[in-house]
Amino acid sequence: MKWKALFMKELSSKSVKELVDMRRKMKKELFELKSKNAMRWLKETHKIGDTKVKIARINTLLSLKIKENYGNNMK
Repeated sequence: MKWKALFMKELSSKSVKELVDMRRKMKKELFELKSKNAMRWLKETHKIGDTKVKIARINTLLSLKIKENYGNNMK
């Protein structure tokens, strides 16, 4: 529970551009984890779920920051 608060605090201090870059890296990491899992090379399969949760948290903060900066006029 403590790591979640630290992760969210770290994310909230980042800019929109940094969050987009971070999301891109996480999605690449998720793809690599899924590929390794499909070939049965991945021992720590829990990392797939952890990465998905981190991507979702980044998306949530990203949407909040975009609404904060641009209002509800964005599609």
